[in-house]
Amino acid sequence: MRKKILYFSAVILLIAITRMYLCNRAIVKAAEGKLYSDINNIPYNKVALLLGTSKYLSKGRANPFFYYRIQAAVDLWKASKIKYIIVSGDNSREDYNEPEMMRDDLIKNGVDSSFIYLDYAGFRTFDSIVQLREIFGQDSVTIVSQPFHNERALYIANREGVYAIAFNAKDVSQNAGLHMQVRERFARVKVFIDYLFGKKPKFLGQKVVIP
Repeated sequence: MRKKILYFSAVILLIAITRMYLCNRAIVKAAEGKLYSDINNIPYNKVALLLGTSKYLSKGRANPFFYYRIQAAVDLWKASKIKYIIVSGDNSREDYNEPEMMRDDLIKNGVDSSFIYLDYAGFRTFDSIVQLREIFGQDSVTIVSQPFHNERALYIANREGVYAIAFNAKDVSQNAGLHMQVRERFARVKVFIDYLFGKKPKFLGQKVVIP
């Protein structure tokens, strides 16, 4: 009996690892030729989608992912590679507001507030992409986040009929970002599960017109 349990456990583990590998490969392939790290080479897009994250980690420590994304968006805007920035993040609690935190730091770094739009319903990357199309009326965009996140966002954009390229914000060291990298592997599998079951955005608000 014990051998059977071990056998089935091994089979299930092998299937899970294979699925994770295939999901990761599909997402990496979808991002080929669409990721940019050199601001001089990235094409112009009217709108950038800045994907949200918390400004602080546990115990009030600064989140480097946050600050690197802000800097990347600022660099794009100042280099005239984009005109508008949609900040999409989580605002599911009154005391937690990713879009406004990111907007405030964009303004502190010289971005004109009139060129910033907020998406308060960016609870997941999938939601952010759908909101971009359905609420903000955009079918072309430059996504701004770390490389691993950009890859997944590009895959979703492709599935949603949005032509997207991505600008890579500076990444953190491998050790510092290990937890995030592990989460990302599972998030990539979840993308396919969501599409399999026809997952919908948590919330779609009123339409916003971008000039």
